[in-house]
Amino acid sequence: MKDLTPDPATLDPIETASRDEIADLQQRRMAWSLRNAYDNSPFYRRRFDEHGAHPDDFRTLADLAKFPFTLKQDLRDSYPFGMFAVPRERLARIHASSGTTGKPTVVGYTKTDIDNWANLVARSIRASGGRPGDVAHIAYGYGLFTGGLGAHYGAERLGCTVVPVSGGMTERQVTLINDFRPRIIMVTPSYMLSILDEFHRQGLDPRQSSLQVGIFGAEPWTNALREEIEQAFDMHAVDIYGLSEIMGPGVANECVETKDGLHVWEDHFYPEVIDPTTGAVLPDGQMGELVFTTLTKEGLPMVRYRTRDLTRILPGTARSMRRIEKITGRSDDMIILRGVNVFPTQIEEQILKCPGLAPHFQIELLRRDRMAALVVHCECTPDHASDDARAASQRDLIHRIKSVVGISTTVQVHDPNGVARSDGKARRVVDNRPR
Repeated sequence: MKDLTPDPATLDPIETASRDEIADLQQRRMAWSLRNAYDNSPFYRRRFDEHGAHPDDFRTLADLAKFPFTLKQDLRDSYPFGMFAVPRERLARIHASSGTTGKPTVVGYTKTDIDNWANLVARSIRASGGRPGDVAHIAYGYGLFTGGLGAHYGAERLGCTVVPVSGGMTERQVTLINDFRPRIIMVTPSYMLSILDEFHRQGLDPRQSSLQVGIFGAEPWTNALREEIEQAFDMHAVDIYGLSEIMGPGVANECVETKDGLHVWEDHFYPEVIDPTTGAVLPDGQMGELVFTTLTKEGLPMVRYRTRDLTRILPGTARSMRRIEKITGRSDDMIILRGVNVFPTQIEEQILKCPGLAPHFQIELLRRDRMAALVVHCECTPDHASDDARAASQRDLIHRIKSVVGISTTVQVHDPNGVARSDGKARRVVDNRPR
């Protein structure tokens, strides 16, 4: 892989500013954001008043702990426009979740918000190794999901030539990669595996493709999967982080020269890590739930939004801004099986260590004889499809999960392509326990 370290002269000055300069900017912007929320969002005025908090109480960044948390349920309860801090007429764009588990969460952006978003995604692409003039193949979904348009606007802002493919039609994805020769691909890591399968199906060598930078997000993924993709394509695989409630993709990003965690763009977002149970703020370096407060959002300010993502805050390295450790689990994705906490990424790590298994999997939760049970559905590689090879892979995975994760599981090794593929975010856990 080529060295893609960006020229320091191309960085935004704030990326290399001192911690004192960053903190001073954050304090000024935080004061504005709290005041904007209180004065212009009826939801936040009511919530602050109920909590006994007022923007005048904020004098230092430590005072943020006096203010209440915001939850995803608050957006559902305020559906559709009850949390906005500007009249609907000032919104330039509205995005929303799918709403498959209830009312969708609706987010909105002013023109200034869209402009800031484009700048931050452009910064993220540059940190990943992208450059003006690159062809960027965007296979995130377009529409109400923030991924596709967020990546699109940022790539255009950086000066890339954008190919807005969106998700699905994997055969066409590979055709366009071969014909248009993009240097950058932006996609979920699980769908990148589907694209890799299609390369192999067509008899093409993915290492000979034009791709040099893969920017992967929208779902947790492991360093083991990073290595799998990098080896397969001979390209850099870089993590991008975001969530619609805060902005969309581009809240934080890894730097291609270090790949040691995601630098939070702290000039626009203030991170905290809290104890998921008590809500107490934890010091940097301790693992807990990630919380964000927006510093510049006009349309939909977010004060202490609980992301449910589990991570820890680390000092800056390639940039002055602090990092969050690569997110490999969520507090609401955690499976508690017979008293043991299990995350899907822990299963993924063990699958990737088994030579006879492909990286596709799904976890099924069942109840057997009144006891919770976990079944791992995975698939063999074509060269390990014999009964003996599959049985060996099955024993290997059962042993690894028991030794490392600490739980007993059932493993079903399916034929190649026997596990359902994803055109976007992977559905890793299927709960078939009786209600």
